[in-house]
Amino acid sequence: MSIKKFIQSATESLGLDDLQKAGKKKSIKNLLKKLRDREEEIAKSLKKKSDKKEKKELKEELDIISLQIKNGKKILEKLNS
Repeated sequence: MSIKKFIQSATESLGLDDLQKAGKKKSIKNLLKKLRDREEEIAKSLKKKSDKKEKKELKEELDIISLQIKNGKKILEKLNS
């Protein structure tokens, strides 16, 4: 029996049809964690930086990351339902 056939038969017998869905959830959760960490780093940097140009760039990056976090949460909710 080949590996592919074994995996298919095992997933069918155990009822693990949502294997890809579970993998996507895990990946999205990891990405959201990294985005939140980056968001915290930027927030700390904003408090320290005094240069207007750098602050503006950091605020723009923070806005983009916040938007990506919202999108990630929406996708995760769709996968859960």
